[in-house]
Amino acid sequence: MKTINLASILLFFYGFIWSQDNINVSDAYVQSNNVLINLNNNSKMSLKFLDSKNIKFWFSKDGEFKRNNKSFAIINEVFEKDFKVNIEESTSMYEVFTGDLRIMIYKSPFKIQIYNKYQRLIMGDDNYSPYQVQGTQIKTNKILREDEHFFGLGEKTGTLDRRGNSYTMWNSDKPCYSELEDPLYKSIPFFMSSYKYGIFLDNTYKTKFDFGKENKKTFSFSAPNGPFIYYFMYGKDYKEIIKSYIKLTGKPIMPPKWALGWSQSRGVLTTEELTRNIAEEYRKRNIPCDIIYQDIGWVEGLQNFEWRKENYNNPKQMLSDLKTKGFKVIVSQDPVVSQATNKQWSEANANGYFVKDKRTNKSYDMPWPWGGNAGVVDFTLPEVANWWGNLQQKPINDGVKGFWTDMGEPAWSNEESTDRLNMVHHLGFHNEIHNVYGLTWDKIVTEQFEKHNPNQRIFQMTRAAYAGLQRYTFGWSGDSGNGEDVNAGWKNLANQIPLGLSAGLGLIPFWTTDISGYCGDIKDYNEFSELYVRWLQFGVFNPLSRAHHEGNNAVEPWLFGAEAEKLARQAIELKYKLHPYIYTYARTAYDTGLPIMRALVLEYPNDEKTFSIDDQFLLGKELLIAPVVKQGAKYRDVYLPKGEWIDYHTGDEYSGEQLIKYPVELSTIPIFAIKGAIITKSPVMQFIDEIKNAPVNIEIFPSEKKTSFELYEDDGLTNDYKINKFSKTLIEAQKNENTIRIDINKPLSTGYKSEIRNYLLEIHVSNKVKKIMLNGKKVKTKSKEKLEQSIDTKFDEATCSFSKKEKVIWIKIPDNKQNNSIEILL
Repeated sequence: MKTINLASILLFFYGFIWSQDNINVSDAYVQSNNVLINLNNNSKMSLKFLDSKNIKFWFSKDGEFKRNNKSFAIINEVFEKDFKVNIEESTSMYEVFTGDLRIMIYKSPFKIQIYNKYQRLIMGDDNYSPYQVQGTQIKTNKILREDEHFFGLGEKTGTLDRRGNSYTMWNSDKPCYSELEDPLYKSIPFFMSSYKYGIFLDNTYKTKFDFGKENKKTFSFSAPNGPFIYYFMYGKDYKEIIKSYIKLTGKPIMPPKWALGWSQSRGVLTTEELTRNIAEEYRKRNIPCDIIYQDIGWVEGLQNFEWRKENYNNPKQMLSDLKTKGFKVIVSQDPVVSQATNKQWSEANANGYFVKDKRTNKSYDMPWPWGGNAGVVDFTLPEVANWWGNLQQKPINDGVKGFWTDMGEPAWSNEESTDRLNMVHHLGFHNEIHNVYGLTWDKIVTEQFEKHNPNQRIFQMTRAAYAGLQRYTFGWSGDSGNGEDVNAGWKNLANQIPLGLSAGLGLIPFWTTDISGYCGDIKDYNEFSELYVRWLQFGVFNPLSRAHHEGNNAVEPWLFGAEAEKLARQAIELKYKLHPYIYTYARTAYDTGLPIMRALVLEYPNDEKTFSIDDQFLLGKELLIAPVVKQGAKYRDVYLPKGEWIDYHTGDEYSGEQLIKYPVELSTIPIFAIKGAIITKSPVMQFIDEIKNAPVNIEIFPSEKKTSFELYEDDGLTNDYKINKFSKTLIEAQKNENTIRIDINKPLSTGYKSEIRNYLLEIHVSNKVKKIMLNGKKVKTKSKEKLEQSIDTKFDEATCSFSKKEKVIWIKIPDNKQNNSIEILL
């Protein structure tokens, strides 16, 4: 007797639930750049061609292309002005050809297949159920190839490669989340396939994505309600797809220069005394630091933006004093007003500024983790913007430098919190607004900051967000760590790497983990010190590096013992040395959407080994970082992709496309530079721009192939970067058998000019040096100590030094803002 597989029965039953008669095409026609397809069940499909590679799909089950709200994420659909398409009809299909794609629209049954110009299938509908409708729900099923892999969806736990897993978009407050928990705080319904396309599902409801978990032959995405709109983006690689995504959703804003320094926080860092003490300790111990955060307890009442009087004697003076020492203070915001903050709550309630309860039409009574029950501010209501902007400007006027917007899910509104679905916002019911609630808040915070502080660059870091957040804010990964046993947080640390890399692929290029992990009581600082050091050694390579922990669990480096303090200082100093390099890639992020912390697959998309690498990353293109995330590790497996790689610490050279077993101690952060790398650096400073006339250090690992790096600089504080006021300096290097040639080109200046300064070149060589020439003239030799003595005071002489032991040449030359050519004869 033939046996029936249970899985087959379940799959049949599930298909029956979603089933509908075969959909056939009645006709199709073109309106400018839009192909409209009429289907035999009164549904319609629209294919709007943004250009030859990018298509907007809109499936309407009732034949009407309407939506409650305009897109919260999309800001541009004009990729190529006046782009037009033609359609050709045959017996079985319609075809649309662009310069890059061939789109085949089958008539019976209806399905769409997209090929490239070489007739290779890029993305195709499932043969049997391309679109399934059940009530208000719509689901599309696509063909899943055996060798297809997926990356993206923003800040999600688990492996970087999403194949074989399913995910839900529903912003959720998940303290101490595991390495497999989903959903989390942010919803970014954008992913990319190894078949060189990306998909953005423009739907704010509780959407779902399944990459072959339910059915190994298909992948799917679905929405329970709302318009079923998704954008198909084709590109030669992931970078081109990301460029299309930022055309749709906007460029990421750049943070102030100082935001890329080190920052310190803790749950109850909410007093003037503690803030001053921490600042004093950092300077006394010579550990660089730029930012000190104040958590929610800084306010007198939630959320009136008034300093808590019993905690702060003179906040304006405190901020002024800290500024003289190079510190910036960031304060938190919550998106609610506590009923206990009677004056403000009454005002907001009377003006209708709170989200309503659909059962009573009164302000929704939200239980809040602190401050008692509260009203949830309705940031979709236009009148709220100026009211909130005036409130948040009060601490800015005192000297605060920015905000971190916390609890914007809004907090305690997870999947199981179904009562929250009774909330009604100005723009719709909560099931539609939930995922964009944090985005609407962050939009107001930034727009109001810029209104009150013209041309000042905002610092704003958020926990809950939706696609498009990059236009307004930065991100951090929320409450990570092990709350049951803080010392057992190694898996939590390890998963912050793929989570952060995926965040970068979802247009959150400016990001940080809570260094130390947020969760868990630290009862024995010596016991926790190894995990703390390893978390910090990863965290210094996050663009925004913040040490933070819950409650009164202090996580300043000196609390973990002398050895941990020393290692923390070394790691933080390295971050400051690399600041010019990182800041250059911050501009790249603004221009292209590419993250600073990069998954290897982004730079090496054809290397299948990179698909499964979750524990290392590239910082920019030139540096490979492999943090140690295992307790007591003596070795660390490191995969080196194509190219020649140089150990940043020892100078040892390795061929690429191999896995190496790298010995490690607690002091070790495995770092490799690609051969030919040019790394721009600065001297160690206690805060960004502390040293006036500081040199630009240029570290070079010469290659036989000519390589280059373009140093980016601007004022670091204003929004002038948006109108391209900057300076770019192209640096080129090449080595042959007897010569190394380095060219520092005249800066391209478009409204910004750097200070008077020197360049200090640090060139790694293996040969004996015979002579060094600058613009055809021999450079005189000095000891390295004498060379460095006048590095930031004397700007009219060129000198050099060579260490046979270190195999390094140091060359100091004035930055005269002209072309300079250095020739090293070996």
